[in-house]
Amino acid sequence: MDSSHGKKRMNVEDDDRLSSLQDELIHKILSFIGIKHAIQTSVLSSRWRFIWTSMPYLNFSWDDFCKLPKFSEFVTRVLSGRNNQTEVSSVKLSNFRGKDGDVIAEQIMKYAFSHNIQQLDVACLPQNIVLTTSTWELPVLTTLYLDGVTLCCDEKTDKCIDFFSKCANLKNLTLKSCYTKGFKGLSICLPLLSNLTLEDGCGSVKVYNIVAPQLKNLNMSGVVTQDHQYLISAPDLVSLLYKGFYDLSLSTDDFPSLEKADICVSYPRDAHQALRLLQQLHNVKSLTLNLEIVEVIGGVYLIVIKGARRPQGP
Repeated sequence: MDSSHGKKRMNVEDDDRLSSLQDELIHKILSFIGIKHAIQTSVLSSRWRFIWTSMPYLNFSWDDFCKLPKFSEFVTRVLSGRNNQTEVSSVKLSNFRGKDGDVIAEQIMKYAFSHNIQQLDVACLPQNIVLTTSTWELPVLTTLYLDGVTLCCDEKTDKCIDFFSKCANLKNLTLKSCYTKGFKGLSICLPLLSNLTLEDGCGSVKVYNIVAPQLKNLNMSGVVTQDHQYLISAPDLVSLLYKGFYDLSLSTDDFPSLEKADICVSYPRDAHQALRLLQQLHNVKSLTLNLEIVEVIGGVYLIVIKGARRPQGP
């Protein structure tokens, strides 16, 4: 009995310690467990009853519900019950799927967009959430992570489309397993962008036009086609990572600040293009190449040496 009484007393004391924290700290703690479980803490005491309504972090996951109607009802109740005067600093959407999931995701994002969202993380089953060029007007957004999202142009065009031109404060951008449809060029022109990751992209886009004067880190991986072109203006670039099946077709003025480059090409086909790439990276302090690239480049030099040693005729 004494042991049981001691455990109960300890739980009460722990609860009191948490309750004495400022709302901002409680919100941060609750952000790690998702909005559904955060709401469940409202039964703990009167101090916790409405704490979730002012949370600036909204993390929704389809996995928390077995049926769509219950999930849809839950989202509506959360958005309507939340303190409308509190801004939304972060939204995370996980494992959304199907057309109905698209509708729910759009409902959440519209709410977040109207509350000055700063960080948006969307991870769904591939190509289930469609975002069009008219979707983006987020002047406060600093971090954007899209995984398995379709980027779609309202009208089919050969021009470069800039989905993020109205996200002037964006500093971190990740596009992972995103499908592009209806346009052949994607422009990323952001004055404050510091970190950019392009991973496992597919679809209509063949040209990436990147203009980012403050870009420090650029990661491009999972490139499975050989006709992608990268037009890059990033004078402050420090780190470049490229992992793909085919040669990197790069067009740039220069990378005067480049310190580290890691280039891995599974099936390099054009030795001269590989040499051009090395010339473009001439300022780099640390360069890593995979064996296949070294062998292709080495083959060119071997041919040149043999040609130079060929005996001359009389």
